[in-house]
Amino acid sequence: MIPRVNYTERVETALERAPVTTLLGPRQCGKTTLARAIGSERGATHFDLESVPDQRRLENPELVLGSLEGLVVLDEIQRLPELFNALRVLVDRPGNRARFLVLGSASPDIVKNVSQTLAGRTEIVELTGFGLEEIGFAADRLWLRGGFPRSFLADSEQDSRAWREGFVRTFLERDVPELGIRIPAVAMRRFSTMLAHFHGQTLNASAIARSLGISDKTVRSYLDILTGAFMVRQLEPWHENLRKRQVKSPKIYFRDSGLLHGLLEIPDRHALLGHPRLGASWEGFALEQVVSAMGHPRVYFWSTHGGAELDLFFFQGGERLGMEFKFSEAPAVTKSMRVAMQDLDLSHLWIVHPGRKAYLADERITVIPLADAVRLVE
Repeated sequence: MIPRVNYTERVETALERAPVTTLLGPRQCGKTTLARAIGSERGATHFDLESVPDQRRLENPELVLGSLEGLVVLDEIQRLPELFNALRVLVDRPGNRARFLVLGSASPDIVKNVSQTLAGRTEIVELTGFGLEEIGFAADRLWLRGGFPRSFLADSEQDSRAWREGFVRTFLERDVPELGIRIPAVAMRRFSTMLAHFHGQTLNASAIARSLGISDKTVRSYLDILTGAFMVRQLEPWHENLRKRQVKSPKIYFRDSGLLHGLLEIPDRHALLGHPRLGASWEGFALEQVVSAMGHPRVYFWSTHGGAELDLFFFQGGERLGMEFKFSEAPAVTKSMRVAMQDLDLSHLWIVHPGRKAYLADERITVIPLADAVRLVE
């Protein structure tokens, strides 16, 4: 098993700070494995809410949970959303001696319940698949297969592709309906495949709607479903007070590069390197690694209708910083980068690439490998 030191520390810290820690993420990303590893050190009581016996044990949750001490793990809590109210009552009791670790497959309903019912009582930790900092010895493999453990650790490329196809099918046929969203799996599959071809581009809901024969409103509804399930990232645009027309639509990225490659029917590295979406694929992969390493802060992209753009814009230590992601061994400084430096008043700009060399390209522009960028933002 690959140790997940960063996430373990985040969860441990959250458990000390808050009576309830909420661990959210897509199915099969390793939530249960991580919780069991942490729980084994603390002698935790574990409830799997997909298990019928455990559901029956919690028919009177205040009585059962109120008698426990130490760490209590509630896995797949979206199965029993009424537990949120019980948890609020329990953690507010003066004699409460338990800490709760709540696990849930990504769901807009979970986030809603956590924010409304447990406001001020919980800390949320978002778990994704494997990251570059965890398996840096196989960056190309991570890019091709994605970070879901069973996909990344599969014995062969064929086994990895088969797992990802099964995951997508299960997500569309079972998980989406469980969220209370009645959309035919075939329609969501067509939409997901279409969206994969827009990966790394600003959202053009009208173009997608025309291609699928649906409305703009339906496109945004489907997109919100995939975003709420942590399948897609909508990177919001930053607006500056400039005399320039700036892009106002979000950029769309599939958060897991392996799922993206599955939807684009890219079977192996050779096919990936010859695919028209090669640059967009690597940009999304690199951006997700960097943002995940930051701990998911507020990040943006910036773009004007005149062609100037910046892939990632963020604030750190009171400074305005930017990153550009280029699939090139020796990326050059472009006019667009210089415009971004000036218009956004950046303290520094990093050009992130897949090579191994780092060098100063200009006074406030540095070219660095992706691994260095991840360590930098950590």
